[in-house]
Amino acid sequence: MEDILDVTDLTMKFDSKVVFQNLNFKLKKGSMTALLGPNGAGKTTLINILMDLLDPTAGNYKFSDQIKLGYVPQFRNIDQDYPLSIKAFVGLNAPLIKNKEVKKQIEHQLQETNLTGIQNTRMGRASGGQKQRAYLAQALLDHPNMIILDEATASLDPVAKQELMNLIDHLNKKHNMTVLFVTHDVALAKKYMNDYLYLDHASIRQGKMADFKEDYE
Repeated sequence: MEDILDVTDLTMKFDSKVVFQNLNFKLKKGSMTALLGPNGAGKTTLINILMDLLDPTAGNYKFSDQIKLGYVPQFRNIDQDYPLSIKAFVGLNAPLIKNKEVKKQIEHQLQETNLTGIQNTRMGRASGGQKQRAYLAQALLDHPNMIILDEATASLDPVAKQELMNLIDHLNKKHNMTVLFVTHDVALAKKYMNDYLYLDHASIRQGKMADFKEDYE
């Protein structure tokens, strides 16, 4: 498998505080990787750098030329009176003028994320798991070949976690989607991810998820 991401000597400091330094790792195309580590270790900072939202202090990272990133955030509490339907919410990530092809894509992603049957439900009335699948459908409208799940299963009940991760597993197996899953849920990561990155004490290590034994919680 070819490398889809190459991180070399990546360092991040805020004033005199070192978040991490000299991080080196690679991700393979089609890999399923959990990004683990205690709170404050710098996982969010690393993701923000990879998404080009922050500039590192030193070092560099390079995605392959064909990479297109998708992003699913941590669960967000949408007000119960939020007026948009699930279908309209997903469509926010599509062009304002929705031609036949765009509408077809929205329908496809609703089907891909098992939301077709509840597409007219208001987002404010949807369950946490349904909302997260709507965020996933939004991200998929951009046709990414790598997706970052940023604590996307946090606050979800066990059934909703499994539903979301089964979709991610399907996307990986059917479309060879590369997955980077930021999580504190080691058991969930062991069930669905093949590899891990463990960020702590300003450094990182990489290995097979089946071999991850450190309990940092």
